Amino acid sequence: MPARRIAVLADSDTRWKWGASVARRIAPEHALDAVFLSTRATPTERQLAEIGIEPDTRREVTAAELVDDEELAAADVVVLATAGGTTLALTHSLGIAWEGRERRPVTVTGYVGVVYEKMVDGLMTRAGTDVVLANSAYDADRFRSAFASVGVDPDSVVECALPFLDGEPYTPSTDRPFTLTFAVQPSVPKGRESRLKLLERAAAHARRHPDRLVLMKLRSLPGEHTTHIEANPYQVLIEKLTAPAPDNLRLVYGNMGEVLDRTDLLVTVSSTAALESMHRGMPTAILTDFGVREAHGNHYFVHSGCLASWDDLDSGALPRVDPVWAARQGIGKTDPYGAARARVAALGAAGRLPALRPYYSPQRAGAYLGGILERNGFDEKGRPLALAPGGGGAGPLRAVVRRAARSGAKSLYRVGRERVAPTLRRWGQA
Repeated sequence: MPARRIAVLADSDTRWKWGASVARRIAPEHALDAVFLSTRATPTERQLAEIGIEPDTRREVTAAELVDDEELAAADVVVLATAGGTTLALTHSLGIAWEGRERRPVTVTGYVGVVYEKMVDGLMTRAGTDVVLANSAYDADRFRSAFASVGVDPDSVVECALPFLDGEPYTPSTDRPFTLTFAVQPSVPKGRESRLKLLERAAAHARRHPDRLVLMKLRSLPGEHTTHIEANPYQVLIEKLTAPAPDNLRLVYGNMGEVLDRTDLLVTVSSTAALESMHRGMPTAILTDFGVREAHGNHYFVHSGCLASWDDLDSGALPRVDPVWAARQGIGKTDPYGAARARVAALGAAGRLPALRPYYSPQRAGAYLGGILERNGFDEKGRPLALAPGGGGAGPLRAVVRRAARSGAKSLYRVGRERVAPTLRRWGQA
């Protein structure tokens, strides 16, 4: 009997970390295949090494090549660790390519971090896959309610937790300096002035507490891409401080879990690293110096008990998460992926699975599908390109998509597999 395989289809380092961690949780005995989409954010060797999850096989493909990818189609499980629009496009195109097969992979998707904005919009781009993972009871309730209201099977939502909530429980350090780690985000806060101000305050805290070590945990090297573009990296801004950086302020790279192993206080604006530190029972501060705003994502933590300013931290504050809030966010759960393993196993044993049926308007679905099969496939932010009015390029595909959009509720499927799939294959080989 051939070895069982789980393939993770990822479009950035962050999503590879999530997808690979999910794969290890839901199918620990399966061989792990890494399939990276060729985008501006395809992970570098350094980024992959930092994440530290070594797949059994690894390759890089274009989105168009996936339509005819027999290796992907032969996997037992496929984790779509991709942005919402890309997930929608792939669910459409792979659904067409796999329709009529005796067996197809079980498809799994979800969110890399906390869901604090555009919940319905993002959720509907993930609808139609077999399993949609919710990182908390709070998210599971919201997701199921939204799905039920629009006619999507709410049982496809399975409650779990962020897959990288692990590590040893926090104990105060005794053989090293007290260490404050700031978890950097590429786009929060935005703008050079705000990011320089944050770095100035971190430096000021280091000067005020010379007995402490202050680490700025970086996400990428200048020029490396992640899910979000970092326009003003701290590696450059540190040279612009009004006074030279103190010796106890340091910029560091590395696996987040390993950095937390030597941390006593985690500080961030809204990084999911906060959930990792809360899970360990570590003091955690959600920074309020730039306000508590949806744009910053820190509004998600309003009831956590961890909101604090740099002034509070200068004065010795060590915030601890509210246990009731933490439980609702999936923090501290034992075996959070038990239900997901059971769901995937049941689907895998069910025989012939129904065709994938993504939820979205035909116009949006057609635009996403047409865009993902363009020769370059993605824009500068890694999003599927939209269809250009008037055709050009993939003319036959555009005609098929336009007919599908006019045909009504069944979207692409009313046109028929026999007319769509050959066009997809031709364009994928162009």
